[in-house]
Amino acid sequence: MRKLKNALKSVRIKLFITLSFVILLIIAFLILVNNFVFGQFYIYSKTKALKSVYEVVNNYYTNSQDIDLEIQLERIAINNNFDILIKNDQNVNVYTSNKDFFSTLGQMNEMTSRFNANLGEMIEKEEDFTIKKIKDNKNDITYILLSATLDNGYLLYIRIPITSIQESVKISNNFLYLMAGFAILIAAVIVSYVSRKFGDPITELNDIARKMSNLDFSHKYRITDTEDEINNLGKSINVMSDKLEKTIKQLRNTNIELEKDIEEKSKIDEMRKSFISDVSHELKTPIALIQGYSEGLLENVNTDEESRKFYAEVILDETNKMDRLVKQLLELMKLEYGKREFEDKPFNIVELEKEVVRKSQVMLEEKEVQIKFKTVDEINVLADDFYIEQVISNYLTNAIKHVKAVDGEKYIQVENVINIDKNKVRVKVFNTGDNIAEEDIARIWNRFYKMDESRNRENGGTGIGLSFVKAIMGNYGNVYGVINKENGVEFYFELDLKI
Repeated sequence: MRKLKNALKSVRIKLFITLSFVILLIIAFLILVNNFVFGQFYIYSKTKALKSVYEVVNNYYTNSQDIDLEIQLERIAINNNFDILIKNDQNVNVYTSNKDFFSTLGQMNEMTSRFNANLGEMIEKEEDFTIKKIKDNKNDITYILLSATLDNGYLLYIRIPITSIQESVKISNNFLYLMAGFAILIAAVIVSYVSRKFGDPITELNDIARKMSNLDFSHKYRITDTEDEINNLGKSINVMSDKLEKTIKQLRNTNIELEKDIEEKSKIDEMRKSFISDVSHELKTPIALIQGYSEGLLENVNTDEESRKFYAEVILDETNKMDRLVKQLLELMKLEYGKREFEDKPFNIVELEKEVVRKSQVMLEEKEVQIKFKTVDEINVLADDFYIEQVISNYLTNAIKHVKAVDGEKYIQVENVINIDKNKVRVKVFNTGDNIAEEDIARIWNRFYKMDESRNRENGGTGIGLSFVKAIMGNYGNVYGVINKENGVEFYFELDLKI
């Protein structure tokens, strides 16, 4: 049903229906004219012809021209399909074009009486002649009969049958019906051609406009060499499509930039709130310590030089810790919110690992822990060596803090595993010791989370080291994590190889 409705809405169908209706209207008009006007026009024409022949015949007898009157009358009868009968003033036949037309005086009297009995329909009457439409009931023929008296006293009778005109009207109507069918078929062919020539471009323009409404500007109207309204409309739609596409792209770019600005401002605001919250949380203890020891100095709680020096050292140490914490927090915020650009370059990760171990040698000796390397001598990676050094340093520092002897072994192992298929290297830092509780594995990457219950300020750290790892690896999009082993804990991260 929907397809039928759509078809009826088609320009091609509408054009065909309109043209067919016009053709049928014209044919109907012609049939009406044929039925009601043609017969009257025919009678009018024949009446005019009868009068003309009357004048010609009258002129022949009046002027007594030296002509063969019988030949002239026969020519007139044949050319006009007339029956002509002329009688003199003695009622004697002078001329007849049809021997059956009052061939004898008795027949003439019989016909005259029949005519008088059926006066018929008067068409025209003058002083010298009358014209009637008379029906011969005996022969079932209708005639137009002119009866006239010539100037010389002769009687002139001219008749023409009009029964054929009715048959002609019927034949003409049938012909019109036939022509209506042919006309509709021809109209279908014409409509098909016209609709293809004019409808297809309109359909194409409609499809383009519909796609434009869905913001699809990939389709353009095919411009032809003809300079007509449809072609000009196609050019205008193409220009409008290009301008709309350009404008929408500009709007999208502007919107993207606006979204970025809003997101940027949102990140800055979030970073500011987070920074204030973290700083206010972490600086409570050092500020309280500084305040307490400062008040002790002012009030001379301890008068000896050594105690005052201890108080001053505590204040200085806490101040340095506060300074270091604030700087680390600022750096962490920049990493987490994408404010830090990395300067990636190729370098040997093995050399960087050994350098970090060398810098941590003092802590390793204090903990009396053995360091092991399980790696080849050279593995080139592509990254920012400054930040990767911080990742390794955080992992190593964390391992040193938590390393313990297990089954008589106490060591830290740095291992590099290359995955050629993925073009990655996995850096692993393992330490013997206790496993991490399952509920703590996800929490240790959060800022200020410390697993040691004592939260010792000397050895506990700031609690943001692993947050640095998370932020740096998040910027690179590489994996990182921790795995509990049978005799210890293994931290890992991945980097891209430099091929």
